[in-house]
Amino acid sequence: MNKNKNKYMFIGVGVVVVPLIICGIALFMYNKSHKPEYKLTEYVNLINSKDYEKMYELTDSETKKTISKDDFIARNKNIYEGIGSSAITVEVKNVENRSNVAIIDYETTMNTLCGKLEFSNTITMAREIGKDYTVKWNSKTIFPDLTDNDKIRVKTIKSKRGDIIDRSGSKIATDSVSSNVGIIPGKLGDNKDQAINEIAKLLETSAEYINSQLSATYVKPDMFIPIKSIPYGDERIPSLLKISGVQINEKDARIYPLAEKAAHLTGYVQVINAEELEKHKDEEYTENSLIGKSGLEKAYEETLRGIDGAEIYIQNKEGEKKTSLITKVVKNGADLKLTIDSNMQGLLYNQLERDKGSSIAMNPNTGEVLALVSTPSYNPNDFVLGMSNDKWNSLNNDPSKPLYNRFQGTFAPGSSFKPITAVIGVDTKKLDPNANKNISGLGWQKDKSWGKYSVTRVSSYAGDSNLLNALVYSDNIYFAQVALDIGKDTFKDKLNSFGFSEKVPFEYPLYNSQFSSDKTFKTEVQLADSGYGQGEILINPVHLASLYTMFQNEGSILTPYLVYNGAQENKIWKSNAVDKDSASIVLQDLIQVVENPNGTGHAAFTSGLTIAGKTGTAEIKASQDDTTGTELGWFVGMTTNKAPNNLLVVMMAEDVKDKGGSHYVVPKVKKALETIK
Repeated sequence: MNKNKNKYMFIGVGVVVVPLIICGIALFMYNKSHKPEYKLTEYVNLINSKDYEKMYELTDSETKKTISKDDFIARNKNIYEGIGSSAITVEVKNVENRSNVAIIDYETTMNTLCGKLEFSNTITMAREIGKDYTVKWNSKTIFPDLTDNDKIRVKTIKSKRGDIIDRSGSKIATDSVSSNVGIIPGKLGDNKDQAINEIAKLLETSAEYINSQLSATYVKPDMFIPIKSIPYGDERIPSLLKISGVQINEKDARIYPLAEKAAHLTGYVQVINAEELEKHKDEEYTENSLIGKSGLEKAYEETLRGIDGAEIYIQNKEGEKKTSLITKVVKNGADLKLTIDSNMQGLLYNQLERDKGSSIAMNPNTGEVLALVSTPSYNPNDFVLGMSNDKWNSLNNDPSKPLYNRFQGTFAPGSSFKPITAVIGVDTKKLDPNANKNISGLGWQKDKSWGKYSVTRVSSYAGDSNLLNALVYSDNIYFAQVALDIGKDTFKDKLNSFGFSEKVPFEYPLYNSQFSSDKTFKTEVQLADSGYGQGEILINPVHLASLYTMFQNEGSILTPYLVYNGAQENKIWKSNAVDKDSASIVLQDLIQVVENPNGTGHAAFTSGLTIAGKTGTAEIKASQDDTTGTELGWFVGMTTNKAPNNLLVVMMAEDVKDKGGSHYVVPKVKKALETIK
């Protein structure tokens, strides 16, 4: 009997205890898998994924009574995305459990527009029986000092882009202001259409464009609606201000004081596009950043660009700064000082303004580049201030190609290349400068293997067919024979040693010069034509200027440079490219090209200056019999008696066939050389 009684008691205890044990184990496992810090991590992950709706679902019932879902989403979205938050992580420091409430102390780290932000915070979690933890949310959940009446503000501290300045400190690209022309719609008056037409005419835009801006859905009668930015102090401003409804405000802008005169040199900046933003995603650019699009603005973007500073702070309901959360220090760009002389830049541009051409001015004793001109040109300010579609299409469709940078390209040099052939011949002992080649007539071919092709010259001359006369009279036949005497392998090797087919060490990117499309002379005819700058010879104007420096530097070719280093020092690119005696022989003959009354460059003769020079007319035609082709006119002139401030100018103009060939540019170069008297 007792045995049965004990048995039933044991069973009864088991019936009661076992379920309790099971419930206890279940509760333990539930609590272990539903820790409040897990819910905090889940909540933070939702912030990172910008899922503000699910964040709201994790809040407790009391929170939902105090703030609607829409208001919750708007507040969190505006704050987190407004400060550019990302990669938010939390590290729990302490968890205090109080019945159905857990208080968690934690450290937060997040990336923002101003960099990495770290702060301590506390969050309260609530849990109802049988349910998971929920967030007891208020604005302090975002930042501990933030109340529901406060706002988060982001203040941008504008950086300054570095100036581009010339050798004397004059600015050729700088941060300044423009005049932002806009309209207050409600003040246009009764003659609205007439006013809009007048504004459109003055701003070189269309009335349709202005009406489209004024008819946008957000426009209100008293709003300032920007139409177009124009240069500060523009002569059109007084006329614009006379029109009812027009208002003009100052606006930050990048400006180019030399405008068209240095457009291809400076280039311009514009707002960064999506592709560029992706390319530079780790370099602190924003969608509002300006970036160099062409010219030096692009080549020296890293030097010139400024990085805006910023401050993220809490503002109270009175509009006062309450707490500064994080500040990013502004970084201004560095100035870029050039060897360019703005006066020389302007002078050469004015000489070529109406032509398709380019000009380079250089100090041949130092390699300093004093001017880089390409014409026709464009106004870089238009790209910054904004241009109409009509103007953009006009620039792109203009047959003169004003956007094309000619000092960056390569061209057939014609007879301006003959001194290069001459110095190679003298230096390799393949040419005796005093020997008479006894050339007669206006045409010549080596032998009948050339078929119908012959080398021609413009005129014959009295006297020996020697190097001096060949340069003075620019004898194509003479230099064709010199090239053949040098031989294709020697000629090729020497031209390669002069920097052909390689990058010119210059701060502005240039196309490589070539002596042949496949780096070899395929035929004797090609070799002969190359001797006087035709064939497949293509040369960059800056490279040509550098080659001419060997005549004043004992046979060494100087490195051209554009960034001012504070001292007039030369840097040699090709040391002893030729022997100094070879260079001197050619230099003396080039002086006679200008001083001899019969010289093709005599129009550059200037009393008090000793000028060496060489003209060049390059024929651009499909065949020797083609009469429809055009001509490029070249002149390279340099003073030789003004060291260390001599001046070397290379100028090329296209389409000079009916303008006197190379003689068209000689007086233009003389204008520049005269400035160093």
